[in-house]
Amino acid sequence: MATYVVGDLQGCLDPLKAVLERAAFDPAQDRLWVVGDLVNRGPQSAAVLRFLRGLGDAVTALLGNHDLYLLAVAAGVPPKTRESDTINDVLGAPDVAELIEWLRQRPLMHVEGNYAMVHAGLLPQWSVATARSLAADVEAELAGPDWRAFLQHLFGNQPAKWVDSLSGWDRHRIVINAMTRMRYLSADGAIDLKPKGPPELAAPGLQPWYLAAEAGWRSHTILFGHWSALGLRDLGQVVALDSGCVWGAQLTAMRLEDRQVFQVPCVGCGVAKEKDKASASAAGVAEAD
Repeated sequence: MATYVVGDLQGCLDPLKAVLERAAFDPAQDRLWVVGDLVNRGPQSAAVLRFLRGLGDAVTALLGNHDLYLLAVAAGVPPKTRESDTINDVLGAPDVAELIEWLRQRPLMHVEGNYAMVHAGLLPQWSVATARSLAADVEAELAGPDWRAFLQHLFGNQPAKWVDSLSGWDRHRIVINAMTRMRYLSADGAIDLKPKGPPELAAPGLQPWYLAAEAGWRSHTILFGHWSALGLRDLGQVVALDSGCVWGAQLTAMRLEDRQVFQVPCVGCGVAKEKDKASASAAGVAEAD
């Protein structure tokens, strides 16, 4: 039995099948973890959801910012999609109700053994146990009967700094932003959602979230995606897995038992335009990449 973790799919089913074949993944005995952003920008969002759903208990697929965006659109928040979106194959599918139902039951964070998986990142004030508890609160709302109303309040960039006294929508919003959108922290510990480039080009005073000193989550190795400008980076205690498949680069899978890497080119899936990386919804629902 082996566990494979795969980077952002964003509607790219053919590369997923190819990398699983290269890794000799066997759903009868192996486990597949996916870091989130299952849909959008690529051409096969509905097919990706059906494929993962069909794997049953063999797969643990997280919610990323694009997945939350799909849920929001399905719930009528915001009422219109962006020009660069490719989620209409889900919204117009005959099994859309089943796909949305499955998607909204996905976790925001997964912890198993010495590994913790999250789409974007964790704030330094959080231990893994605290982060998992905060994620569970959001997951319960999304899986509950009032999930559409819940999504009405969740989008925006504030608050940018964590304090333990945060409550209600502010508390949920910063958890979602940290776990699905964050890349950088400012010198005062605030989340800065604007820059998306690699750390080597970051403005003074900004640092990647995973370089924060005395972070409470350092009891575990963190697996994450979301940051295609990083590419694949195994930094020991953090592993970045978004290698830009939807931008025409590669899809990455890592076998956790020995950290062996498997990659396939994403020829034919890189349909998103480079200019679309800078776009975002008017409500700040989800960053483009």
